[in-house]
Amino acid sequence: CPAARRTRRASRGSRPRADRAGGSMSPSLLLIFIFLPLSAALRVERAFASETRTNNFAVDGAARRVYVAAVNALHQLNGTTLRAETHRRTGPVNDSRLCHAPQLPHAPCEHPTEPTDNHNQLLALDPAQRVLVACGSVHQGFCELLRADDVTRAAVDFPPPGARAVFPSMLNVAANDPRASTVGLVFRGPGGRSRLLVAATYTGSGTRFFPNNRSKEDLRFENTPEIAIRSLDAADAARLFTYDINPSEDNVLKIKQEDKPRNRLSFVRAFPRGGYAYLAMNNEAGGGRKESRPHSLLARICLDGPAPRRGSGPPAEGRKLTESYVQLGLQCGDAGNLYGRLVAAYPARQLLFGVFSRAGSGGPGSGSALCAFRFADVEEAIRRGRADCSTVPGSAEVQVLDSVIQGSGAVCVPKPNIVLQSDQLNCGAAHLQHPLALRRPLKATPIYEYPGLNSVAVDDVHNHTMVFLGTSSGKLRKISLWRNLTLANHWTLKVAAGESVHHIMTFDPNDRNYLYLMTSHHLLLVRVAVCSQYSSCSACLNSVDAYCGWCTLESRCSLKGECSRGNTPRAWIGIEEGAGQCPSMTLTPPEISVSADVKDMGILIDGSVPDLRGALVECDYGTGRSTRATVHLESGPAQIQTCPLLPRDQYPSIPQDHIIVPVAIRVDGVSVVSGSFVIYDCERTGEINQKTGCMFPTHVIFLSSSSSVWGCRGTVFNSLPPLSPVEVYRCDSGSSDCSECWGREHQGHLCAWCDSTCRPRGHCQQHTHCPAPEIYKIHPRNGPAEGGTLLTIEGRNMGRRPAEVQVSVSGSPCRVIEDQYTVSVRLVCVTGRAEPLENVVTVRVENSSSGHSSEIFTYLVSLLTSLHPGKGPRSGGTRVTITGQHLDSGSGIRVRVNDTQDCSIHRWACRAGPLPGGSVSVCVEIDGNSCENNSLSSSYSYEQDPNISHIQPRKSYLSGGRPITVSGQGFDLVQSVFMEVVGIGRECSVKTPFFILCHSPPSDQSREAVAQFYLNGVVYRGDGPASSELGLEDEEEEEEPYVQHFQMEYVEDPQFYTANRERLIKHHPGEPLTLIITKAPGSLDLEQEEYSVMIGSYPCDISFHNTQLFHCTINGTLSSSERELPVTVCVGNLRRVIARVQLGGRELAIIVSIVVCSVLLLLCTVALVVYCTKSRRAERYWQKTLLQMEEMESQIREEIRKGFAELQTDMTDLTKELNRSQGIPFLEYKQFVTRTFFPKVSQSVCYCTVYDNDTNGLHPVPETHPLLQDWQASNTTRPNIEEGITLFSTLLNNKHFLITFVHALEQQRDFAVRDRCNLASLLTIALHGKLEYYTSIMKELLVDLIDASASKNPKLMLRRTESVVEKMLTNWMSICMYSYLKETVGEPFFLLLCAIKQQINKGSIDAITGKARYTLNEEWLLRENIEAKPQNVSVSFQGCGMDSVSVRVMNTDTICQVKEKILETFYKNLPFSQLPHAEDVDLEWFPGDGSSRILHDLDNTSIMEDGRKKLNTVVHYQIPEGAALAMSMKDKRDNTLGRAKDLDTEKYIHLVLPHDDLMETKRSQRQSHRKKVLPEIYLTRLLSTKGTLQKFLDDLFQAILSMPAERPPLAVKYFFDFLEEQADKRGISDPDTLHIWKTNSLPLRFWVNILKNPQFVFDIDKTDHMDACLSVIAQAFIDACSLSDLQLGKDSPTNKLLYAKEIPEYKKRVQCYYRQIQEMAPLSEQEMNAHLAEESRRYRNEFNTNLALTEIYKYAKRYRNQVASALEGNPAARRTQLHHKFEQVIALVEDNIYECCSEA
Repeated sequence: CPAARRTRRASRGSRPRADRAGGSMSPSLLLIFIFLPLSAALRVERAFASETRTNNFAVDGAARRVYVAAVNALHQLNGTTLRAETHRRTGPVNDSRLCHAPQLPHAPCEHPTEPTDNHNQLLALDPAQRVLVACGSVHQGFCELLRADDVTRAAVDFPPPGARAVFPSMLNVAANDPRASTVGLVFRGPGGRSRLLVAATYTGSGTRFFPNNRSKEDLRFENTPEIAIRSLDAADAARLFTYDINPSEDNVLKIKQEDKPRNRLSFVRAFPRGGYAYLAMNNEAGGGRKESRPHSLLARICLDGPAPRRGSGPPAEGRKLTESYVQLGLQCGDAGNLYGRLVAAYPARQLLFGVFSRAGSGGPGSGSALCAFRFADVEEAIRRGRADCSTVPGSAEVQVLDSVIQGSGAVCVPKPNIVLQSDQLNCGAAHLQHPLALRRPLKATPIYEYPGLNSVAVDDVHNHTMVFLGTSSGKLRKISLWRNLTLANHWTLKVAAGESVHHIMTFDPNDRNYLYLMTSHHLLLVRVAVCSQYSSCSACLNSVDAYCGWCTLESRCSLKGECSRGNTPRAWIGIEEGAGQCPSMTLTPPEISVSADVKDMGILIDGSVPDLRGALVECDYGTGRSTRATVHLESGPAQIQTCPLLPRDQYPSIPQDHIIVPVAIRVDGVSVVSGSFVIYDCERTGEINQKTGCMFPTHVIFLSSSSSVWGCRGTVFNSLPPLSPVEVYRCDSGSSDCSECWGREHQGHLCAWCDSTCRPRGHCQQHTHCPAPEIYKIHPRNGPAEGGTLLTIEGRNMGRRPAEVQVSVSGSPCRVIEDQYTVSVRLVCVTGRAEPLENVVTVRVENSSSGHSSEIFTYLVSLLTSLHPGKGPRSGGTRVTITGQHLDSGSGIRVRVNDTQDCSIHRWACRAGPLPGGSVSVCVEIDGNSCENNSLSSSYSYEQDPNISHIQPRKSYLSGGRPITVSGQGFDLVQSVFMEVVGIGRECSVKTPFFILCHSPPSDQSREAVAQFYLNGVVYRGDGPASSELGLEDEEEEEEPYVQHFQMEYVEDPQFYTANRERLIKHHPGEPLTLIITKAPGSLDLEQEEYSVMIGSYPCDISFHNTQLFHCTINGTLSSSERELPVTVCVGNLRRVIARVQLGGRELAIIVSIVVCSVLLLLCTVALVVYCTKSRRAERYWQKTLLQMEEMESQIREEIRKGFAELQTDMTDLTKELNRSQGIPFLEYKQFVTRTFFPKVSQSVCYCTVYDNDTNGLHPVPETHPLLQDWQASNTTRPNIEEGITLFSTLLNNKHFLITFVHALEQQRDFAVRDRCNLASLLTIALHGKLEYYTSIMKELLVDLIDASASKNPKLMLRRTESVVEKMLTNWMSICMYSYLKETVGEPFFLLLCAIKQQINKGSIDAITGKARYTLNEEWLLRENIEAKPQNVSVSFQGCGMDSVSVRVMNTDTICQVKEKILETFYKNLPFSQLPHAEDVDLEWFPGDGSSRILHDLDNTSIMEDGRKKLNTVVHYQIPEGAALAMSMKDKRDNTLGRAKDLDTEKYIHLVLPHDDLMETKRSQRQSHRKKVLPEIYLTRLLSTKGTLQKFLDDLFQAILSMPAERPPLAVKYFFDFLEEQADKRGISDPDTLHIWKTNSLPLRFWVNILKNPQFVFDIDKTDHMDACLSVIAQAFIDACSLSDLQLGKDSPTNKLLYAKEIPEYKKRVQCYYRQIQEMAPLSEQEMNAHLAEESRRYRNEFNTNLALTEIYKYAKRYRNQVASALEGNPAARRTQLHHKFEQVIALVEDNIYECCSEA
């Protein structure tokens, strides 16, 4: 019976399930795409988010603090909760990479600074001094010492105030570029003093970190060593961060400058071990050579601890760093699979673990591997290398680092007679004082390969190695290693999606079950093991997680420290013991008959179980009953015990023939091990299975393994041979019809149908044929026309075997499925293809007739019409409704997504996995028919998953219900949101695509909790790169999924009470009720919207005064049948009654209210009348002023827009006209020179123009200057004068004479500045043919001037033109810059002048005062709103030979102004000297009635205004638009009226009266059509003009301050180099001084002169208006060249305020221009002389040099005695007899001076 029972259980277990869903299918289907959650072996416990990118972190185990350094910030956190305690802002700061740190005294910065982010480069804790070392990238790697308990406070002021010796080496500690590496460690040196070992990447000249600058000196980098040991003694601030061993070179390792390109060290980590410091680094040198490729290095340095080493010398001296320095290579992999770049390192016991990547690779998917090196191998290689260097000549194993500056030699010097001691082999000896490098690298085979590894941490747990690896994609890999360092298992935790893990990870010093790691914006505290995920002992131990083991007496998987008796032997099973030691039990007997008399059961417990002595051990039978166990063996690996069985009536009833009874061994109430035994009842076997009934004893089947006698239903069977089959069956049992009876034949049952019953064949006299099949039911009732439907037919007499049954539906055969055929009563067939119709189902059985169904089967055509929605997130979960026709037909439906995924349909929902994205096809397959056409397919789009960025707030009260705002994006794809906190879920609502509103569930206690979100039923996992991006297999990633949690905290409910904490408040109905409610202090930070207060059923109006106090006010009437109303404060789910309001009487309250209201009403009425009266006046004035300002603002905007458009059109036409005509009216070179050299004389010369009216036009007389005329001696001149002038010219060409001559004249008091300038210009003309000689003289004189200025204030040099040489410099610049001026600057300058003139002429101009509507100068601004309109007139010029042209004038223009505009139109772009003047022409108007009228500014029609005669204007004559005018030349000029600006302002007026301020009162008394506004409001017109001209001004400044490659200004480069040379010779290092010299010599000396005097360059008329505008532009140029910052205010002049916004940009252009000049290739003297000679040759014979010599002689004669004395006093002049030659000149020319009318 037991064996048969097991056989039956097995047969039932293997029976196929037939649980296909029945019923008709709905035409609408729901698709759900979901992820399946997986467990993880790691968990993020706490997290801190930084606003800026993180750089470093440090852990203080003693104080339980963590310090996080980020860009521009330093955070101090609680080490347990990671909550911020305080933080320190460290940037941005103004800095320049080319300047010393500002903490260095007397080191000004000559380079521009800019706001720079401060990246932390080094963060180290000194626990002994309780200080934190923080080094940043700004100020050349400056470091600070901060207090460990409060990082906002400095531990030491450094540099200390008043420090005498502060050196750059003390300040330049870390690398000053965030891309460069810095590592360091703090250790205790001799005497217990703190030391800091720092290694920093070289960032100086020649590296990619150094700025693109050609500075001659490197202020920061060249003297900074790569490795140094520095003082960190806070008590000795004066020597802080110095190389504290004397001499300092002994404590640093610095690579030679020429070897730096081959030794570009990038440091990874510094760590101590024993008495050594190790530095892990890479050599990043490039160049393509094999030895220069990036490779990994490990260096070791001996540290002198508090107690000196044995034999290391005196403690004060210490060991030299270079003496103990030795490095060797680290190689991970072999040549075919080499990982050549070290990324991270971690020392663990006897091994050094390192993460390596392939050299040159990068990115999240780059190859990387983990390798391990034995420290014993490292130490042995170092000792062997030192021994070889000392004893083996020419050893190939070791070499001296000759690239290091320090050391005693360049090669190993063998000294075989010296026996090295152990300490010398480790740390060097007196004759081995040089750093060494081992040639042979240490090699290791990769332990673990994975893409994107960049950090490592290792822990030794119960003699097993656990490794934690961070990745660049934000994952933490945990791997378990066997003792041979092979992989045992691995897990993954995604800690921060898309954020790389920092290369340093640290275990919590107080609990190594927690790991600190940092990503780019987070610091996380990770629990290294989550053992509770394993529910069984075998799963726990088979995970090979060394942290986890089975706690036997608690029956759970846990850390050893969390097991209550973990230290008791065999109480905690680790992976060392293995799963074979898991507790198990063996029961004796395992099976018990219900009729057997068994009282006790023996139990043998195997596995690791602790000593149970003294414990309560019970057997639990799972029925709530247990018995006390008796322990027979209480020690050893196995324990035996006996448990009494329960009485039979306490076991569950036997449902069939047996039951399984569970048994668990409980120790002190905890189930330790469990098993089960069987109780069976053989007598009930026949009732279960009719095949084995016992009616006929001759046909019994059972298997017996013993010879016992068994009884069954009173029939006794003797013993049978083992495994003897016996069959027992009944023909009448289970055979209800003929087919079923005959169908038993295949079972070997000899049954037949006779007499309408089933009998054994031997009992039937005659066998009958079976009747026709009967069909009771068919399912389904319809199916697709393509066939394939599984049609189920139920009935009777449907055959005895499948082969004899044939089924057809509407004439189409239906194939019977044999394995789903049940004899006679049920069959399943597959329909074939048919036309859409309906018919009955026919079943035909062989040797019988057919049967037909009474139900109709219909063939249908299905159609899919729509999907809603048509898109969803990639993670799935979207409920998609598929709508169509006849989708419920057939027997089975399948939905395929993208032809790759099937959806298993149940409950009308389809669940599918996620897809990566994009548009996919959705196909509905009915009964296995594929989507051959588009009728059953549609498209569905996978969009980017929704992203939750943060939740706010993160705290909730215990009652719950607090609104939680979930922010993010992509929420339009979310149909349902579910938030789960503390195991309780709450539905949320999607408000917008970026906002979800949830309410916190309640909690039973204050706690830290995490919120988890389900979007569309799918757990939210956050963003992060897919596994495919990292090259991982899907199944590997699914083992450890990442679920993003959001930290929340539950705190106590807020407490509220009234102001006086009263519980009963009396209130009179009809009065306003105001309650003052106070909230107890708390950390919830409740928003005002979260509060609501109810008084009874009346809501309260709440007004807040602060976060702790608010008022509750009800203005209406409180009425209630109750006398008391509760005051309820509602916050979320919290409903708290804080008081009750008692309603009182109303009469007194009404009377008091009436009286008070009456008094208040009277007072308010009086106050209102007074207030309204004054406010109306103020409002009217304000509205009027505001209206004027808005009108002016709108007008200005419109003017700028229209003015700029019109000006651009006019300037475009002007440019085209310049190209068509003779071009820009440049003056000839000789005219440019004379006007520049002699500006006063040029202005005094009268250039008269005479015009001849002939057919050839006008003939102007050309401009002349005395120096441009030929010199001819008169008849009265004696012949020897020419000889004397020639001799004088020879003297001037002698350098000694000329310099002595100039100095002698300058020493005379009556030699005025004008004389000095005149002499300089005459010398320039006289020596114009020898410019190279002239240049040498100028340089000699400048040297003398610099010497004189350097002793006083060198910044004042060249500021004014007070000496001869300063004027000579001006002339020299004019000559050398003429070509550049004409070819580069001329066109934009001329266009600016034309633009200024065009803009001024577009508005009204007062002809007498000169004030204009459009100008840049406040003094020339027309401060009235003159209503002026433009109009066009048609003008013809008689005798000019031109057709009439249209001229645009203003109706406020005077007649003279109209004439000038007409002349400018007719003689467009002609030189001014060739134009007639307005006084020389007549203007005649032809009104159209046949008459004509000559127009004048003043005539008998002129009117009087304010006692003055007003000039006639266009509107005065009422000249209409398009009027015809004629202009003709006068026979002679009228003398009746001069220029309008020269008229007496007391007699004449044009637009405005002079002296507006004095006449304001008078004008206010008369009625005027002009609008009266504040005059200052018209200052905005300056902005209008400025905005219109801005483009032309920018073009001009760009041309001046640009460096054209085809023609660079050689003279500027030559002279600037001369100034720099002179400054260097005199030790002038102030960059401001040199900048001022350059500015005074070029921009202020030449360009400002040209900007203010365009008539020096062009043949134009510089009007007063233009001169005023140019003055403002020149001032802007001067401010741009100045170094001082403009201190502007409301009282500053407008000419400085106007361009104050643009000045900073112009300053940058000037500095860039100076920098470009400095970066030009130096110009040699030969090149400059050749250039000057070419300039002299080009303009030869342009000037009258004899006249210039004669004028110079006049000065020589005037100061004859002084010059002669100076020549005699000069030794060089005395040797060459220059004073005698000078006397000869005087003798020849005495009293025969050439008579010249010129005063030049």
